[in-house]
Amino acid sequence: MTETSMTPTSMTPMTPMTPITGKVRTRHTDVAAWVQCPRCLHLVYGRRLDRNLNVCPECGDHRRMTAVRRLDLLLDPGTGEPLGLPVRGADPLGFVDSKPYPERLRAAREATGLREAVVCRRGAIEGNPVIVAAMDFGFMGGSLGADVGELITRAAETALRERLPLLIVTASGGARMQEGAVSLMQMAKTSQALGQLDEAGVLTIALVTDPTYGGVAASYATLCDVIVAEPGARLGFAGPRVIEQTIKERLPEGFQTAEFLREHGMIDVVCPRAGLRPLLGRLLSIGTRSPVPGTGALDAGAPAPGTITVGAGAPAPDPWRTVREARDVARPTALDYFVRVLDVFEELHGDRLSGDCTAIVGGLGRLDGIPMVVIGQQKGNTLAELNARNFGMPTPSGYRKAARLMRLAAKLGLPVLTLVDTPGAYPGREAEEQGQAVAIAENLRLMAGLPVPIVTVVTGEGGSGGALALAVANRVLICSNAVYSVISPEGCAAILWKDAAAAPRAAAALRLTAGELLALGIVDTIIPEPEGGTAGAPDLAASRLRDAVLGALRELLGLDPTEIVRRRRARFRAFGT
Repeated sequence: MTETSMTPTSMTPMTPMTPITGKVRTRHTDVAAWVQCPRCLHLVYGRRLDRNLNVCPECGDHRRMTAVRRLDLLLDPGTGEPLGLPVRGADPLGFVDSKPYPERLRAAREATGLREAVVCRRGAIEGNPVIVAAMDFGFMGGSLGADVGELITRAAETALRERLPLLIVTASGGARMQEGAVSLMQMAKTSQALGQLDEAGVLTIALVTDPTYGGVAASYATLCDVIVAEPGARLGFAGPRVIEQTIKERLPEGFQTAEFLREHGMIDVVCPRAGLRPLLGRLLSIGTRSPVPGTGALDAGAPAPGTITVGAGAPAPDPWRTVREARDVARPTALDYFVRVLDVFEELHGDRLSGDCTAIVGGLGRLDGIPMVVIGQQKGNTLAELNARNFGMPTPSGYRKAARLMRLAAKLGLPVLTLVDTPGAYPGREAEEQGQAVAIAENLRLMAGLPVPIVTVVTGEGGSGGALALAVANRVLICSNAVYSVISPEGCAAILWKDAAAAPRAAAALRLTAGELLALGIVDTIIPEPEGGTAGAPDLAASRLRDAVLGALRELLGLDPTEIVRRRRARFRAFGT
């Protein structure tokens, strides 16, 4: 039999909601006429709950959903096609607890109409072809047994063979104990399958639903390129009950929820159920290896009109005035530019290790139809924003988030655009404890060998190694009122002149303005700012930046990966020779 050869049902036991009276018929199945939400205790009419995609309309509690209904929700109508994968239904241990394992399997099949705890389909989301494997918690708690591991692996192999993105919807309590060590081996088997998709450059996305624990969390749920979660979904290796029973520790409220994990850098996006299909469609449309032809911006020709590429044509402003202009809090931020410059932008979060530094933002986007990865150092335009973004000073988790996104770009064959605007890397105690120097060094090495085009634009302050960690690029551009330096003028003055008041003198000596940097070969192109600066005309500034970036990409996208890396390394090898 295949994984869906039995008649599926769409509404098996979900997150406990107390039925109040009777039943009503929906297009999915019979549901209780009235149910009580376990979170807010409101009574909800069954039809209304069904229409609201099993989300409580009062408090937003996302109830569990069967795999079949999940696929109906995500896939474009009429596109779902079963993969027809075999299910063995083996009992490798002859396991018996209160009843034999085969009896438990039989009961689960009768209750759900499924052969196993995962259903695999070929389909499309917002017109984008995809292979989907959706787990069903109603089938023995979505536990990971041999058949589940085999189905996930075969779905991944199908994605590999057909070069289609793989979407895995997770819902599991952990390993299937009745299969012992055979169940344990499925973690390695499925992880290996995702590793092969990494090697082949095939996009993988996990949609985490509540709950996702144990062997599933510690394998394919957290190995995907992009991790999306429903609000309130819990994800972790050990569940609260296991933790309490093992080490007698009670978890705090909200621990292991999607919101907690996003804050701690483990997942990219928390998205309500109603917005999942559009979000997944955008991610799938961007995460392709083949650039979409734009409007002719990549035709051979001269650099973007108005840009300056020779030192003789560069303006010679007062260095200290330029420093103050570069620091103007009214200048557009990285997110301001991304919104104005890109056709589509989906922000991704987290370093997958410890946190989500708010001073570095990034994600997937399209520029004139070209799919790409974008990363920027983010300040703010108000005191509250500056505080929230740590004044644009990244922590180690920020640089590691940037590194994760750049590795994703390399995997998918997408160019990278970085926007630099920082006074420097954060110098605090926590940053040092978390390896600030190591994180910066790792980025420098990674960027030097990244086999895709990299274009950097210094849009404001280019502060020391904290800026360079995003600027080892094939082309380095700079806005005409931006600066780029080994140290701040104040820091230089305090060290060498023993007087911070000598900052204007230090600014002149450091040769940190755009024209001086162009003459030194540090930057390749100057992007003229609008009259009065970027703050007064952000749309025009963004338009000029967009044209300049497209001009820089013109030659690079035609090069093979080896030549891209060779040229970048030669560029930086030449400094100081």
